[in-house]
Amino acid sequence: MNLSSIDLNLLVVFEALYQTRNVTAAGRRLNRAQPSVSNALARLRLLFGDPLFVRSGGGMLPTARAHQLMLQIHPVLEQIHRTLTPATGFDPATARQRRFRLAAGDYADITLLPAIISRLRQEAPGIDIRVSRLDRRNVVQQLESGEIDVALGGHIEAAEGMLVQPLFNESFTCIASRQHPQLADQSWDLKQYVSLPHALYAPSDDGSARGIIDRRLAELGLERRVAATFSHIIALPAVVADSDLIATLAHSVASRFADPAKVRLLPLPTELAVSEFSIDLVAGRQARRDPALAWLCDTLSHLNLTPPPR
Repeated sequence: MNLSSIDLNLLVVFEALYQTRNVTAAGRRLNRAQPSVSNALARLRLLFGDPLFVRSGGGMLPTARAHQLMLQIHPVLEQIHRTLTPATGFDPATARQRRFRLAAGDYADITLLPAIISRLRQEAPGIDIRVSRLDRRNVVQQLESGEIDVALGGHIEAAEGMLVQPLFNESFTCIASRQHPQLADQSWDLKQYVSLPHALYAPSDDGSARGIIDRRLAELGLERRVAATFSHIIALPAVVADSDLIATLAHSVASRFADPAKVRLLPLPTELAVSEFSIDLVAGRQARRDPALAWLCDTLSHLNLTPPPR
């Protein structure tokens, strides 16, 4: 392919389409009319011999070829941008027209984001923030392509060279209704834990299965009965308060949202004791080269995000 015959502005349109999934939104980002973006998309499809984006609902989904191209195109455009931009640092107080894209699951939404958004609004009021749902199956690809800047949560997969910044340590606890008929005598052990029906937080779109508790039970030759599953973690304390279900969840969530008048916090049975796990910030390789993203990661890593005392 003769590079001199290629309009490199098409790659800018491709990136905007990939990140917005919408022709109109891409046009607004680039300050171009919708017909101009549609024309550029037609030229991109001809250039690469692939549809690149297919209509789905109210947006456009990238094809496998588009995902592959984004991994190659984004770093190139980023490098060009840095080359043409004056070598100045990032001043959060005066920054404008910059958008940070964070990915977080339910846990991070309720334990991390209030403090994060508060700090960003204070220190960088001119920047925009987009929070999307954490997709564990595709998080590495999203970070590498620039679709998201930062992922927040526990047990997040990271590729070699990515920035992984621990924020604090978390642990599990059990919750049960104070009126639970089978816990009236205050007894609590592994046999009782397994015998009771469980409520489980199991987001359907994060690629997770049952998790480390169930793997540990399997190692012991045991299995719990999960009687109800929920896609939002905040549902568990309320459900447990008025039922015979018990649940195992992050201690910080239980501490914040379980009504102490209705819900008891119980330790995991000794045999299931799981060591603390790290809640992390994960960013792509560009965080080491982009002053704005480096500032964001440094700011978040120094926030006081420690969970409530046990």
